[in-house]
Amino acid sequence: MADPGEQSDTLVGHLLELKSRMTRALAGVLVGFLAAYPFKERIFSFFIEPMNRTLPEQSSFIFTNPGEAFFTYLKVSLLTGFLLAIPVVLYQFWAFVAPGLYKNERRVFFPVLILSIFLFLFGAAFSFFLVFPLAFQFLVGFANEEIMAMPTMKEYLGFSLTLILAFGASFEIPVVCMALVRLGMVTVEGMRAKRRYVFAGAFILAALITPPDVISQVLLGFPVWLLYELGIVLSRYVTPQEEAESDSAEEES
Repeated sequence: MADPGEQSDTLVGHLLELKSRMTRALAGVLVGFLAAYPFKERIFSFFIEPMNRTLPEQSSFIFTNPGEAFFTYLKVSLLTGFLLAIPVVLYQFWAFVAPGLYKNERRVFFPVLILSIFLFLFGAAFSFFLVFPLAFQFLVGFANEEIMAMPTMKEYLGFSLTLILAFGASFEIPVVCMALVRLGMVTVEGMRAKRRYVFAGAFILAALITPPDVISQVLLGFPVWLLYELGIVLSRYVTPQEEAESDSAEEES
């Protein structure tokens, strides 16, 4: 039986290690933020370009309270700093969890971690470069001689980040499918049997988390369904944890 004192020392050691890793990750984000802040206007100009291309000539972005522009630039710089610091954040996370993983788990965990980051960034880019122009063209189309489109910096940032996060998270579906199969919570055959429900659920989810226009809903619904199909394909190569442990025990015996 483990000594309670040793368990306490181990817990304290893990907490100190976690604190150290988080401090380094935050320091990386801070450095990225400081590097991005001098270019805040250019970054924000790039970020609003999809909306700017659809605005009528007499329309422009505005801010409605004294601190809105400053805090919007601050948020954009912080977000950019986090993106620049992703390699540092990933390394600190990996350095913290890797010692607690078995060798075969380390071989699987790191590629899956990289894949999840790649899929999230790909989903975010998909929304920004494809969905934004189409969605904004539809939404700004409601402007007329009596109603002028004058988006605020704060509302645009919040609206855009919601879309980016929604698409980024939805592109994680293959990783989620693989993780559920690995944990033995679902099977590939079970996921195949639920295709029709996922297809309907994808469009219901898209209707709930995207703007009230058909374009963005379709552009989210179809990728969610296709990514689910990709998750089924990739999950065929994943061995459930119980089977993996059983095979490992047989090899050792």
